[in-house]
Amino acid sequence: MMTNNDILRMFRYAMEIGDAKVSAVFALAGRDVDEKRVREFLKKEDEEGYVELENSLMEAFLDGFILHERGAREGGGKPAPKEALTNNVILKKLRIGLNFKEDEMMEIFRLAGKDVSKAMLSALFRKKGHKNYKECGDQFLRNFLKGLAIRYRG
Repeated sequence: MMTNNDILRMFRYAMEIGDAKVSAVFALAGRDVDEKRVREFLKKEDEEGYVELENSLMEAFLDGFILHERGAREGGGKPAPKEALTNNVILKKLRIGLNFKEDEMMEIFRLAGKDVSKAMLSALFRKKGHKNYKECGDQFLRNFLKGLAIRYRG
């Protein structure tokens, strides 16, 4: 099972984000996470000093990333209601922060060796309970992060 720590570690690597920037992204979402704590989140489970990245902090990082990349909503719009943090929500927030369109998302998956149709991609972004909703599995999210690394790191 993929943990929030794994996701943060893979995303940070793919985007070449340093500890200071990760800390700054947390701050944008109103969370005080210093560089020492960031390094603890980046350790593997069996390493000394490992600290589990809880859902609320992972969501704060993703929200901070969106703010960092896209800025605050015009007019200070009402924030979206909080959803349970699932792989679908994580993928959706990464898509928003990276400002990816459908074709760019499909290209990222192709880089990781996974062909994804528009229908499949659309199903991942549907509301849970919708008849065409598809759950995003760990391997699917892992492929997206792998594709990002290939795109941004070569």
